Amino acid sequence: MERQSRKLVLAIAALLAVCGAPSVASSNTVAECFSENNQRRIAGCTELIENPNLDAGTKSLAYAMRALALSLTGALSDALPDYDAAIKLDPASAMALNNRAWVLYKLDRLTESMSDVERSLRLAPASPHAHDTRAHIRQALGERTAALRDYEQAMRYGGEHLVKLYQCGLEAQGIYSGPIDGLYTRDVRKALEICVASASCDPLPADEECRAATS
Repeated sequence: MERQSRKLVLAIAALLAVCGAPSVASSNTVAECFSENNQRRIAGCTELIENPNLDAGTKSLAYAMRALALSLTGALSDALPDYDAAIKLDPASAMALNNRAWVLYKLDRLTESMSDVERSLRLAPASPHAHDTRAHIRQALGERTAALRDYEQAMRYGGEHLVKLYQCGLEAQGIYSGPIDGLYTRDVRKALEICVASASCDPLPADEECRAATS
């Protein structure tokens, strides 16, 4: 899942901190690893991963970011080994666990996906992204009430921005016609109730949709 809602600036700052005072080249490598361009991100993260002086935590993050870029290009199966490596290096990475759960969900490996997202939520119980991932899994499993509850938790922790995303996605599904205002209203709940009843309904919009409405 997680659509690209990472706090990239903070993550870059963390990488720079753990790498010490890098040269211009290493600074550029870090920036490339967090680029919005997936191919540049893959190249930059690969260069970081191949750095023999990189500490385990930073290398874990680089693997996770490369995996995210691979998954966003549709290479889901290729992303899994990188997530495996990231989690092996940092078993407490809630972000990597949740993102691997999302990839497994997209690959219809729901049991494994649920195991990962449950681990992620134990580490970060207030993560809106992990609640959204678990909601999608539960919806796919036909657990309507539990899925709705997780979508509501995702909105509780994700705030106005996530509510807008759901509003926009539900509008795209043709089951919501209200304003895209970030307010969780009765109409939004009714649309979500309709959506969770169908395994094919996704309340999240496609990545390229809703940019203006949710910015």
